[in-house]
Amino acid sequence: MRDHALFDKIDLHLIRVLHTVLTERSVSKAAIRLGMHQPSVSASLKRLRDFAGDPLLVRSGTGMVPTDAALRMVEPAARILRAAEMLFSDARGFEPEAARDTFRVAASDYLDPLFLPQLVAQIKSQAPLCHIEIHPLSATSDYRTHLAQGELDVVIGNWPTPPDDLHLGRLFGDEVVCLVAKKHPAVRRGWTPDEWLAADHIAPTPTHPGARGVIDDYLDSRGLQRNITARCPHFGLIPAMVASTLLVLTTGRQYCERYLDSLPVKILPCPIEFPRLMYYQLWHERTHTSASAKWLRERVKSVAATLRKE
Repeated sequence: MRDHALFDKIDLHLIRVLHTVLTERSVSKAAIRLGMHQPSVSASLKRLRDFAGDPLLVRSGTGMVPTDAALRMVEPAARILRAAEMLFSDARGFEPEAARDTFRVAASDYLDPLFLPQLVAQIKSQAPLCHIEIHPLSATSDYRTHLAQGELDVVIGNWPTPPDDLHLGRLFGDEVVCLVAKKHPAVRRGWTPDEWLAADHIAPTPTHPGARGVIDDYLDSRGLQRNITARCPHFGLIPAMVASTLLVLTTGRQYCERYLDSLPVKILPCPIEFPRLMYYQLWHERTHTSASAKWLRERVKSVAATLRKE
């Protein structure tokens, strides 16, 4: 009897507060994300603590961490919220002009720098009331779990061999090239594979010790190693670093071409032939038939087709 009485006191809004507070690990950040005043979130958290008989979020050093009981609530709360979003929207079909969905997209840094801005612009122009969350995608991102729990709707990136346990849509392929400053000696005289390997290279900062990207994985498979003398965790800043140094950035042509008009840089062929970088969007079976998720994937596909150069 007590369980029924407790169930009657818990509404969907409380579940949303619970999930947001636990994933943000901060009442103030949760309030911003929910569009609520902080005292209101604190009051909801107090009710949730009373219902659970557990503090849910406790202080640890300068931050907050979920309790064990709270961690067990994250996945069920995500499932409830995702099911609620789909419950009526799929029954009546997705109507972008009136929809109030939240789309969650994780994307690689190595994408064409125009990709995400154009995706956001297209979504907001066609579905102005919808919310959009862009999440980073790195080698350590547990995107399979985030997709399965409804914390992400789609993941966009490049994989030499994409995972076979998720749905997949091919977006485009890209040639691997080198971006260098116009003053780089290789612009005038070219370079051999050995000269390219010995040049000063810049690469993304590894996400964890021993991690390598697709370029260095491929070189390693051929028993080769390039001379990386600079690393940066912010891929979007690397072209400007290349422009004022003799550093070499090796990545997709489409990415490099966006900087030719704004920076004193030049694209050179790579003297070592790499497989094409293949970009995909991935999604989970749980959203495969969702009308809103299908609409989002069509937007991703549309933007990719607009930017793609054959």
